Amino acid sequence: MKTVFISNPECNKHINPIGHPEQVLRLKTIISTLNSDSFSNLHKKKAEIGSFQDVLSLHSKDHLDLIIEKSTHLEQSNLDADTIVNRDSLPAALYGIGSVKQAIDLVMGGEAKNAFCATRPPGHHAERNKAMGFCIFGNVAIGAKYALSHKSISKVAILDFDVHHGNGTQNLIWNEKNILFISSHQMPLFPGSGYSDETGAFNNILNVPLRSGTDGSHYLKVMDETILPKIENFSPDIILLSAGFDAHKNDPLANLNWLSEDYYKITQKMCFVAEKLCKKRMVSSLEGGYNLSALGESVAFHVKALMEG
Repeated sequence: MKTVFISNPECNKHINPIGHPEQVLRLKTIISTLNSDSFSNLHKKKAEIGSFQDVLSLHSKDHLDLIIEKSTHLEQSNLDADTIVNRDSLPAALYGIGSVKQAIDLVMGGEAKNAFCATRPPGHHAERNKAMGFCIFGNVAIGAKYALSHKSISKVAILDFDVHHGNGTQNLIWNEKNILFISSHQMPLFPGSGYSDETGAFNNILNVPLRSGTDGSHYLKVMDETILPKIENFSPDIILLSAGFDAHKNDPLANLNWLSEDYYKITQKMCFVAEKLCKKRMVSSLEGGYNLSALGESVAFHVKALMEG
């Protein structure tokens, strides 16, 4: 079985203002990287679109209605200070949901061993009633909820290694006893949540705050000592990754010191635990990463490890 890469050019119709970190070039950089000869064995598919019903599985109707209303404007509309939509943002966000669902179906159907979904806007800051942090809908959280509809899936684990806390995912799955959410993130940093005492209604949330300056070798140790044992104890039937690449030392929005090759080692560890626990079933979905060169390199290492896993 191969690794599948899922994306859709419609996501680049979601356009942020000049100077905004979350730009069209992020996705173009990733696609250019994965179109190189090194990834000739990567199976590529065009993302399918998600539905309003998918959104409502975890978000409120008021939230969906607001996004629909704001996305009808010809001009850009602000949802908050840094989350902006235009008339093409709603379908772009729905492709983010659809890609994760599609990847889960391919992995569960045996057509792929694992998958990487690259869509934009990202999703892990979007809460039940609120878009924020460049995010409109909780792609990975909704994917986890959808995964539970598969007869052979009773538990889903999510690891979020974006440099910012996945407050939206935490908010959306707080009461979901069959979904484990683990977030590692720099603290203090936006959005200001993610303390270790935020553990969910069923002890289904583990937050791992990291100090400014933390390097990749320290994080790998944290994985071995804290993160992987939590996942193994939970024993999921599939693992989802919120794959942010903004913990890189060259990223402009944070102050961790990970190297591009650290993402290879992190992904290797996750492939190992996925093989041990859930027949290699793993789906990764793009979150942050705002230095284009670092993003391309880090994604290359990430996908290389997925393909080898």
